[in-house]
Amino acid sequence: MRTDAVILGTAFGYLALLFVVAAWGDRRAEQGRSLIGSPTVYALSIAVYCTAWTFYGSVGRAADHGPSFLLIYLGPTLAMLLAPVVIRKMVRIASRQRITSIADFISARYGKSTSLGALVALMALICITPYIALQLKAITVSHAVLVNYPNTADATLVDERFWLDKSLWVALVLAVFIILFGTRHLDASERHEGMVAAIALESLVKLIAFMAVGIFVVFVLYEGPSALFASVATMPEVAEKMGLESVPGGATGWAGMLILAFLAFLTLPRQFQVLVVENVDEQHLARASWLFPLYMLLINLFVIPIAFAGLLLGAGAGDSDSFVLTLPLSAGLEGLPLLVFIGGLSAATGMVIVETIALSTMVSNQLIMPLLLRTQRLHLSTSGELAGWLLGIRRIAIVLILLLGYLYHALIGDSYSLVTIGLVSFAGVAQFAPALLIGLYWRGATRQGATAGLIAGFLVWCYTLLLPGFAQSGWLDATFLTQGPWGISWLMPYRLFGLEDWDIYSHALLWSMLANVGLLIGVSLFSRPTPLEQTQAALFTGALHPNLQTTSLWRGQTTQGALKELLIRYLGNQVTHRVFNQSINKSDYRSDEPATADLITRSEQALAGSLGSASARVLINSVVRGEALDLESILSILDTTSQTLEYNRRLEQKSQELVAVSDELRSANEQLRELDRLKDEFVAMVSHELRTPLTSIRAFAEILRDSDQLPDEKRQHFLGVIVHESQRLSRLIEEILDLARLESGRLTLHPLTLDLAALARQSIDAVARLHEDRGITLDISLAADPAMVVGDQDRLEQVIINLLDNASKFADRQQPQVRLALYRHRNHFRLSVEDNGPGISADERERVFEKFHQIQQSGETPRGRPKGSGLGLPISRGIIAHLGGRLWVEDAKTLGGACLTLELPAAPKESTLSNSSQLTGE
Repeated sequence: MRTDAVILGTAFGYLALLFVVAAWGDRRAEQGRSLIGSPTVYALSIAVYCTAWTFYGSVGRAADHGPSFLLIYLGPTLAMLLAPVVIRKMVRIASRQRITSIADFISARYGKSTSLGALVALMALICITPYIALQLKAITVSHAVLVNYPNTADATLVDERFWLDKSLWVALVLAVFIILFGTRHLDASERHEGMVAAIALESLVKLIAFMAVGIFVVFVLYEGPSALFASVATMPEVAEKMGLESVPGGATGWAGMLILAFLAFLTLPRQFQVLVVENVDEQHLARASWLFPLYMLLINLFVIPIAFAGLLLGAGAGDSDSFVLTLPLSAGLEGLPLLVFIGGLSAATGMVIVETIALSTMVSNQLIMPLLLRTQRLHLSTSGELAGWLLGIRRIAIVLILLLGYLYHALIGDSYSLVTIGLVSFAGVAQFAPALLIGLYWRGATRQGATAGLIAGFLVWCYTLLLPGFAQSGWLDATFLTQGPWGISWLMPYRLFGLEDWDIYSHALLWSMLANVGLLIGVSLFSRPTPLEQTQAALFTGALHPNLQTTSLWRGQTTQGALKELLIRYLGNQVTHRVFNQSINKSDYRSDEPATADLITRSEQALAGSLGSASARVLINSVVRGEALDLESILSILDTTSQTLEYNRRLEQKSQELVAVSDELRSANEQLRELDRLKDEFVAMVSHELRTPLTSIRAFAEILRDSDQLPDEKRQHFLGVIVHESQRLSRLIEEILDLARLESGRLTLHPLTLDLAALARQSIDAVARLHEDRGITLDISLAADPAMVVGDQDRLEQVIINLLDNASKFADRQQPQVRLALYRHRNHFRLSVEDNGPGISADERERVFEKFHQIQQSGETPRGRPKGSGLGLPISRGIIAHLGGRLWVEDAKTLGGACLTLELPAAPKESTLSNSSQLTGE
């Protein structure tokens, strides 16, 4: 099954599938049913970050340097967490200015500089060529391993002719694919929908393949993670490789690698292509910000187990970069290794496709196009001819870039591991980060500063990483590494200026960033930007301004005919008609009429999408008399809009405040009305309650006064009634006074350590006669006896009697039952009184503690005027609260009615309170 015919047939069959998917994606786009309108597809396309380096090299790095491989993925995770702040701004700028590449982005920020764009494009080409070589090397090595296992792949590769190298033919097939689906339109800012769909599919394929080999290793080779780690435990030298001390450079290595991965994720041309240029909706960033990190977590989930298994297998596993393939091969499997090979092919080809599109766009727009603009023949070309020229240039660039990557792989690639090649490229493209990120937030950055910083950083990168690669390949004298040039030790590229014990990538990043950032800031502070630079700086730093997209950037003059002629010459009739139809009505076109500022801006954007922003500016300047808006105009627009937005924001805030105040006033008014109603009821109730005993007292007192002949028995009876009614009147007045003291905070208590169980019995005795008269059955459960608490004896007895009295009032009429229970709950004692009445509804359970409130059960016939004043429970809760406890209502668990429960903390074992102590609450 592992014959060349089967392997190559499967590989090229898979590549043919990519052609089908890309063609389907483009056809759907033409029908208006875009595939890339999904945020999930967008997130999967970002996973082009996971290349053959991830698929093969992560395991190799884990086997050699422990957990340091994780930093390559933590950096992008950090970048995606900052997506709403950084990436969203980049996406919005690219959309408005029709940016085509990272070189175009940096060029546009610094005054649409042709020279700066060319510099970035040239640097990208040099930095990414090793990265393309990495993918081709991965294809070559993985094919050799698959065919020759258990023999080593090296013997075959040494003797193999270049025309037999499978990676060469894969590169040529990819060139055809990219030409068909990456250069169908001249406008590079338009979405390559078929290509993005194919990349999303490849992301799924490589994830499935890597997960499959991981599951096989963990659950088939070792029957679970515990068995694998048990085997590792028997070999300490294997376990030690996964320790933090294995990370090159220690703590500085951790920090350096994390920063390097973060910067590279934002500046790799392919990542800029999928993150920014191919983004169709910036809202997609919301899902991508968590889905992409989840993808990276899944694809790295089995990296350490596979590395452990490869190290345990020993020499049979071969090179650590090939563990993913050799482990299933060592088990005698045929199908899984082929799936793994296709997964690695997906990882490699996905990167090559997107990277080559990005590089070819930069080469044609930033390197070739500025040169062609200077030739007379270019300006005299006929309608639409230049579009064909430019597409041809872009397609030739694609082939040359892939061949250049293959040449690097064939001549130098064997000197480095997969991860090493990747990290060299990472450090190279990271040099774009200062000009990119500082330019996004600092308006003072200038073209001279960015150029000086880029050149300095690039030269340091070449000296500390690129040239050592040539030395290791034998192209330079090895003493360049070991002794430094001309024997100057402090110029050794891996120990520059005597900095030792750093890993080579953090070392190169430190020196290159110091040079890059230092010169960018230093030169910018002492150089003067052009008006166009100032304008672009304002547009970039204020990109997230909510009304910026409506601002027209031109105030120069030209005719509609001149603009149309220019667009037809460079873009063709179809694109020209589309641009004009977006700006003016067809009937309004007059060749000699002045072009509107909006039409000029749209024309420049159309040219920028095809030729780059710098070339578009040159062409627009050739027909427009005048200049774009200067910095003052841009800032004036932004300031005016900001003032309007601030005024609107304040009006909205005031409106919301008025609504809130209105709601509060309405609520307060309703509360006042309710309180007024309750007051009226209370006054009527208190008047009635006061009048009743007073009437009785007066009536019986008059009888005693006017009737001298009353028998002694009658006289004593009347006197008893007078005394009873006087006591009733006294209690009512005392309740009103207690309520006043509670509300004013002047209630004085006399806390003592007392037995709540004994007090409960005393209270029961006090109401026993009343319960007998009402026919109430009283059940007593004192689980905690004694129950020592700190409280005022008289007040607590008042509360318990009130609870028992309330329960007797609302118990069932036919068979009234009341239950008192006392028990311990953690560090508190709880006393509950429940009845078998209808209970208290949930919405009434807090209202019963409101002043003057009387319970009226729904569906129940009123019993006339409620007994009492409605002050007993509010007073009881206030007393309990002053004693540090709680009082609440809940369902009766035993009798099914209402249950009022009070809770007091248990008294300290050694109480120091005396009878004279006072507790005054508020």
